[in-house]
Amino acid sequence: MTKIDPEIPYNNLPKLPPKHDLETKHIMRKLARSRAALAEMKGMCSIIPNPAILINALTLREAKDSSEIENIVTTQDELYIAFATQQKSLNSQIKEVLNYREALWYGYRLINKRKILTANDIISIQQIIIGNNAGIRVQPDTQLKNAVTGEVVYTPPEGEDIIRGLLKNLEDYINIDHNGLDPLIKMAVIHYQFESIHPFYDGNGRTGRIINILYLVMKSLLDLPILYLSSYLIKEKTDYYRLLKEIRDTDIWENWIYYVLHGIEETANHTTLLISKIKELLENTIERIKTELPSIYSKDLVETIFEQPYCRVASIVNKGLYERRTAMKYLRELERIGVLKAVPKGNQILFLNRSLFDLLKQDFI
Repeated sequence: MTKIDPEIPYNNLPKLPPKHDLETKHIMRKLARSRAALAEMKGMCSIIPNPAILINALTLREAKDSSEIENIVTTQDELYIAFATQQKSLNSQIKEVLNYREALWYGYRLINKRKILTANDIISIQQIIIGNNAGIRVQPDTQLKNAVTGEVVYTPPEGEDIIRGLLKNLEDYINIDHNGLDPLIKMAVIHYQFESIHPFYDGNGRTGRIINILYLVMKSLLDLPILYLSSYLIKEKTDYYRLLKEIRDTDIWENWIYYVLHGIEETANHTTLLISKIKELLENTIERIKTELPSIYSKDLVETIFEQPYCRVASIVNKGLYERRTAMKYLRELERIGVLKAVPKGNQILFLNRSLFDLLKQDFI
């Protein structure tokens, strides 16, 4: 196969499915380990009594990491505060990260409702991420360049009809099973193809990473959208781009698929560890409150202060647990024994679950 010219639009991008055998011995051995790690993580999720504890913590972490790949950088503290306070005035980078979270949830609800993912759904997800409705690229001259040297490394297909045709082919591949190919291998193929089509002016990487998650939910390999590869991709970014290029230049898929399967295995193992640590912290906090503040202990109160690192009085009142005065009193009591820390923010007081915050800051990958 002749190498493609990186400066010429890749309008001959082959449609799916790939014509090669993707289930080599090397891949199948790695697939077994990846599936085992994913199954263990999925099982571990069931031990957390309130799924919101995992969903809020991990989706915000993924939104931050996925956006960071695109040089949209925020601190976790800024992000958690913005999410807890539901601020209207946000800087553009925090807004983009929260848009990513919103887009993920939009897609997750669609998959749970319809069990399919269409090209139009993908366009809607990208529009939420970016915050505009520019849609499919219609103008020429989109090129991907090396951030350091400025060298053109890839020119994606051009022409709205060509891009829409490739997206329709991708939609069919996502929703129709081909020869019983394992979903984890298919996810790797789907991600390569979407990133090669590069259908939008902006947000392609973030949209592609959401498609990964939604596809695994669609195939019942995840119940909750909590397997996030962005931390792995940040660490292995050079290999990510090198292996995408390798397929375009040589039509060799094995190294790319192995790379993705390894990322799934590693991320699932580390997520399992994080879930177990959250569970341990939750149980220790419950025992501490039962011992030191037995009169205010309730399962719902403890789970609420674990749903995100920052809690406010409204978080408790809006759940109907207590009226405002009682809620403030109980949060102050939790502050007094060191479970929470009061943090003034503007005209309100937030209560930080410092142990949970410190745990979520740890780099498990």
